[in-house]
Amino acid sequence: MSWLYEAEVGHRRLESLDDAFTHRLYLWLVDLDDLPRLPAPLRPFARFRAADHIGHPDRTIRENLDAFLAARGIARPPRVLMLAHARVLGWVFNPITLYWCRDADGALVAVVAEVHNTYGGRHHYLLEVDEAGRARVDKDFYVSPFFPVDGEYRMRVPEPGETLSATIVLRREGGTAFVATLRGRRRPATARTVLAAVLRHPAVTLRVSAAIRHRGIRLWARGLPVIARRPVDTGRGLDQLAAAPRS
Repeated sequence: MSWLYEAEVGHRRLESLDDAFTHRLYLWLVDLDDLPRLPAPLRPFARFRAADHIGHPDRTIRENLDAFLAARGIARPPRVLMLAHARVLGWVFNPITLYWCRDADGALVAVVAEVHNTYGGRHHYLLEVDEAGRARVDKDFYVSPFFPVDGEYRMRVPEPGETLSATIVLRREGGTAFVATLRGRRRPATARTVLAAVLRHPAVTLRVSAAIRHRGIRLWARGLPVIARRPVDTGRGLDQLAAAPRS
């Protein structure tokens, strides 16, 4: 069974400038072993491609995630749920994709946070979460052009149920620099609910990408300095183990 979450994402910047915005969208929660099968007219609005996620484009998303985990000493989990945007009319942008990996008894064995930036880079954090879904991890990937690659993320990413509630906080030099929140409510992903979501949020992934760029332009216009990327900030290096060619 696949699910949709009608959700609201909020961003608040607290360092240098106090700036906030919210954006409404919808996200998919899918089982990587049972991706949704929609009627033909709806398929252009919900495609899941390996090239849009972790690892090698010639493998499935599931195979790539298994390879990523194996390279870090974690056996293949029997079940993986992924929270993400689907590709809509040929376009997708996922600021963050989350994977919850469970063993045969249902115990959580790993959570992976996959982060994309608007420069085409991506990076994967293997999180150690507690029972409440909380984790801390050093930031080591360039995301916003207004923050350097330093500090620590404090995340709360419990597996969604009837509701979706996730928070990501960037801490720098003892203070909170940035907070992102994601709140939503679950609906079964039927043809009817998918069509309704598409009509309520047309070109949702393009709008997400455009909103991020628009906000960046506004911050730059307000005088916030841009921090240049370094070659090591492209985020491609960590894919190499998971993206090794098939033998």
